[in-house]
Amino acid sequence: MDPDADVACSPKPLVVIPCLNEAEHIRRLTDQMVRAVAPFGGHIVIVDGGSTDGTWQIAAQLAGTHASVSLLENSARLQSAGINAAVAEFGDGFSDLVRIDAHSAYPDDFIAILLEDASRSGASSVVVGMIAQGNGPIQRLNAATQNSALGNGGSKHRRRGGGEFVEHGHHALIRMEAFRAVGGYDPAFSHNEDAELDHRLTQAGHRIWLTDRTCISYFPRGDLASIARQYFNFGRGRAKNFLKHRMWPKLRQAVVIAVAPVVGLALLGPVHLAFAGPALAWLATILAGGLKLAVAQGSAYYLMSGLIALIMHLSWSLGFWGMVLSQAVPSRRAVPT
Repeated sequence: MDPDADVACSPKPLVVIPCLNEAEHIRRLTDQMVRAVAPFGGHIVIVDGGSTDGTWQIAAQLAGTHASVSLLENSARLQSAGINAAVAEFGDGFSDLVRIDAHSAYPDDFIAILLEDASRSGASSVVVGMIAQGNGPIQRLNAATQNSALGNGGSKHRRRGGGEFVEHGHHALIRMEAFRAVGGYDPAFSHNEDAELDHRLTQAGHRIWLTDRTCISYFPRGDLASIARQYFNFGRGRAKNFLKHRMWPKLRQAVVIAVAPVVGLALLGPVHLAFAGPALAWLATILAGGLKLAVAQGSAYYLMSGLIALIMHLSWSLGFWGMVLSQAVPSRRAVPT
């Protein structure tokens, strides 16, 4: 009997949870997903990228307790490769891939809504909006900044979705057939793998639906060094995407790409003040955005969101140009003697 025959009649999701050092969240999240997939006969795969905080042990216990949970080692340590491996080993007989990020919170009806929207829209992928939430002082600032135009540049999926077809969004559900048809995630991507896959999906004629019926809560980094490192990697991933597909950036991306060059140009300010003009204009925009956010939040504390945005923008731009330059300069290979 064809294992995919029942898939055409009713949805059956394969939920993949890539994780690394998520001992604090993995049990609660997995238990929630077990309940969510039960009505659909779905299955959950926890893909661990080498956790050292006890995540593997907790996941192994969950897999031993629930027949609908499996644990898979991700030796490549990249989410893109880990999800591909989960689909390769467990994907047969499932209609949809649902990607769940361990460092986020999900509504109980999340999977049910995704499946309904996939059916209603006819889309090959259903993406969601994401709202950042924070607890500590830096995390709260980071969350507020990411939720504002100051931090997200007006990106549609960085707020609750509006119910429309889009080019890209935060990954949630992908039809298994479409995922496999385009080759899954590019395992060479450590960041921006979702946008890279969305580009290939749309190029192949698949449609992506941004749902307005659900969204997720995302818990961002809680210290400045982690924020800088994360956005540096985001910039590298976006540049890698542009280079691979010979794409041009949107205006909001081009503005941030320009940050590192204009900051570098400002070093010539002592020669002539005009060299510092672009950097001063960027800084003024950052400060104005922080003031606007502080007014909206009703607290002077959020004036410091300007500092978070400054770190985001500069780190992203440095990562972007670092990747571009690394591809432009040929690597030196050892010459046999």
